[in-house]
Amino acid sequence: MSTPYREGEVEFNVPAAGKPCKTHYWICGDLSSGKTPLVTLHGGPGATHHYLTNHDELYRAHGIPIVFYDQIGNGASTHLPEKKGDGSFWTVQLFIDELNNLLGHLGIQEYDLLGHSWGGMLATSFAILQPKGLRRLVLASSPAKMEDWEKAAGGLKALLPKDVQEVLNKHEAAGTVESPEYQAASDRYNEEFTCRVKPMPEGFVKSFQAIAQDPTVYMTMNGPSEFFISGTLKSFDITADLYRIDVPTLLTNGKWDGAQG
Repeated sequence: MSTPYREGEVEFNVPAAGKPCKTHYWICGDLSSGKTPLVTLHGGPGATHHYLTNHDELYRAHGIPIVFYDQIGNGASTHLPEKKGDGSFWTVQLFIDELNNLLGHLGIQEYDLLGHSWGGMLATSFAILQPKGLRRLVLASSPAKMEDWEKAAGGLKALLPKDVQEVLNKHEAAGTVESPEYQAASDRYNEEFTCRVKPMPEGFVKSFQAIAQDPTVYMTMNGPSEFFISGTLKSFDITADLYRIDVPTLLTNGKWDGAQG
């Protein structure tokens, strides 16, 4: 089966943005086929959909339509570098509103939802609202609270070569985590605990490049380090509301994942 894609844009009205915003999306397959589509939420925050496109195998194997999109501030969607550091703008609710807007534009009545990493945090925040139409949920390598993420990252950092650890620790102590040396050491961490495939697949390369080209969302919501979160997601903890999820949910977690339970 070939893999037909179509793409488009939907207007996303965000008054606080001060300018028109759009969400760029890609659809693999036919939303009118009668099969429940899978909507995917990429991580970052601040990455793009590219590294998730291998999920189009679900279309080739089973005819399941797949929806990919770049979240606001990222990739082919509207960028707002002037909002860097504005924690009142870059909220989880902003991305929930964007998802609802996209579903409405595409006329999707029933759907499955897959979120990876930050995308899983967004998917969880969305699912606890018990949205009409959500049928099943997949949370891949995603924390329920950022405190767990930081603990896991610290444990995984201890598995890196000593010289890499020393670079990371030196710059974290000095507050120079935006230095090229620190970022290079962080890349080594990503090679071990974000994507262990070598060479890194093209989709991952594109998504990482997107963060580097416009770090607005990542720096505001996460901060410059995976080992201590200084952005607005630092206090993220949705554990008390997990009972509100009322659809079948699949959790996936690998031995080397940055998200550990």
